Order: sequence, then structure tokens, then C-alpha cells
Amino acid sequence: MNKGIFPVEKLKGLKTPFYYYDIEWLRKTLGEVQAETGRYGYHEHFAVKANANPRILSVIAEYGFGADCVSGGEIEAALRAGFPANKIVFAGVGKADWEINLGLESNIACFNVESLAELRILNDLAAAKGKMATIAFRVNPDVDAHTHEKITTGKRENKFGINIGQLPGILDELPTLRNVRFSGIHFHIGSQITDMTVFQALCARANELQEILSSRGIVAGSLNFGGGLGIDYEQPNEHPMPEFKEYFAVFHRNVRAYPGQQIHFELGRAMVGQCGALISKVLYVKEGEVKKFAILDAGFTELIRPAMYDAYHLIENLTSEGAPEVYDVVGPICESSDVFGKDRPLNHVSRNDLIALRSAGAYGEVMASQYNCRQLPAAYYSDSL
Repeated sequence: MNKGIFPVEKLKGLKTPFYYYDIEWLRKTLGEVQAETGRYGYHEHFAVKANANPRILSVIAEYGFGADCVSGGEIEAALRAGFPANKIVFAGVGKADWEINLGLESNIACFNVESLAELRILNDLAAAKGKMATIAFRVNPDVDAHTHEKITTGKRENKFGINIGQLPGILDELPTLRNVRFSGIHFHIGSQITDMTVFQALCARANELQEILSSRGIVAGSLNFGGGLGIDYEQPNEHPMPEFKEYFAVFHRNVRAYPGQQIHFELGRAMVGQCGALISKVLYVKEGEVKKFAILDAGFTELIRPAMYDAYHLIENLTSEGAPEVYDVVGPICESSDVFGKDRPLNHVSRNDLIALRSAGAYGEVMASQYNCRQLPAAYYSDSL
């Protein structure tokens, strides 16, 4: 999606702020994922935490993908959107009993277990229902994802997963737990990763782990490598499609898969990030002594990534062809961190101009809040305006 294809005249009549989704670009992206996973016989489960918009989920489900869920609410959303239960996997370091029971009652495909304590509780809850829970162990491979510290998940000091050194003890206890069935190994090392050597390192660690399991006579039926592939936030017009071809090829070249072993992935951001934008209106242009501020009617309540992660989003003025000027682009929230970008060049900004904050299809709408008693924004779609 690029600036030139925004239906500006139609957008002008909508109440701001709102999320705009280019459904045609979403479908093109999903087609790329479908083609590249199909090339190798891989399985993809969309990470629902990236975007739980019902329309977006229903489109993704049409392509035959599964769903990666990290809460009971996400399981319910995935089922409503049309994802079959036998393609839903449930991860998360703190699964509540009711969420586990929901997964058991729904007959989901797999629970990605993150600790021995969770494994024991899952076994007990499954036994109480007369169920057999299929499980994979989420192993912490201690691989540095070289990304922001707040979205790194695969190092030993992170709260996620089972450290490799703890795995032998858990495998020793596994045969005593009669209501869980071991199916494979799961990894997820972080998000917004664009360095393919990181995924090569993950493959090497997975191969080492396979050897450890093999020495015990254990073969994992599946290897789930999670997600993490990044997108280009700085130049979404020039690079709107993530590097899917190279990403999946890395695993094909480097993973020593056993015969019949399934390879799974859980991409989220890469599938939906570039199809969405947050559209906002300029309330005021404030001339300070050292800064010029473009004050929008959207704030971190609608897009929290810049405030939470110091994340960059391209900002574009959709309704001005004036000469570029430099602005701090800020929101109305009563917090100093409510800043989308500092010293950004924008075509001359006036009151009521429409501003697009790009690459907001992932971790935008799904993380919106009602702080300051703000209303949650609406969402609009390119094929229904």
C-alpha cells in the first residue's frame, strides 16, 4: 500500500481517527505467504495478537492458515472468524485455568507449554475432562534476535519458554503425565527481525535440540519456529512486501528435518503490518519557540508503538501538496510520551489535513485503549467504502 492509493476523497467524510485497511494488499500478501509455505509444505498459523479485527481475521482464515493464540479471548476470536479448531495453537506463559479448559473443550490442535508447572496443571485439567491434550514444549533457545529489548523473547533471562538446561528433567517426568501427548518443539525468539542470520542461528539451535531428543529416542512430530519476520517501517512505499521468499528459504536450507516431520510458523506482523494505516486529522498547528507541532486527534491510545517501543512509523500528509516543513507530530493525550515522531518533514500542514500513520496494520488497532476516556476508533476497508 502506498500514499497514492489512499481514496482520499472518500476518507475525508469519515470521523477521525480511524483505521484503514487495504484488503487488496492484504490478499496479495497472504497469497505470497501461501505460495512460499506451499513451496516447502510448511504450515502457517497467523499470530492473532498482531491484529484481531474480525474482518481481517476472516480474510486470513479464507486462505487456509491456522491461528496462533495467546489468550482464551483470542481462541474465541479465531473460532468466530472461521479458523478450524484443529489448526489453532495456544501459547502464552500464563494460561489461566478457564483458558486451558476452553482449549480442551474446543479440541484445539496444540498447547505450547512454557514450564513444568504449566505442564502439570494442563495434565490435571485434561484428566478432569477425560481429555488428552496435545502439547509442544516452547524451548528458549538463547538466541539474540538483535531487536528492541522489549520484543526479544528467546534469551535465557526472558520470561518465556523452557531453558534448554531444564528440558531433560521435564522429559524425565513426561511419561508419568497420562493426559498429555508430546507432539513437538516450539520456538519464538522475538519480533521485527530483519537480519536473516538470526534465523540461521535459530535453525542451528533447533538441530542441536533434535540431537538431544534423538539421544533419548524421542522424535518431535513437529518443529514450530514461531514468527518474528520484520517489515520496512521507514520505506513502506518502496518495500511493502516482507522478505517471505528468503525467510522460508533460510529454514529450508538450514533445518535438518526428519522424515515426516512438520514445520510450522506463526507470522503476524509480516502478514498484516503493511495493509493498515491510522488516519488522523490535524487539530492545531502550534508554533513554539523552538518547535512546530502538528497536533492530531489520534494519540498513543490508537497507536502505542512509538510511545512504548520508540518505534518509527512513516507519517504522510494526504491532503496537502505544499512545500515540506519540519514538525513534531503529536497527539492529544495528557502524557509527554504521546509523540508519533519528532522533526518529521511533512507537506505544509493546516488544520483539518488528513494524516496517515503508515504500517499500522499490526499492533495498532489491537492495542488501542480508552485511556483519558477516549472512544475506540472505527475501522474501514478498501473494498467497502
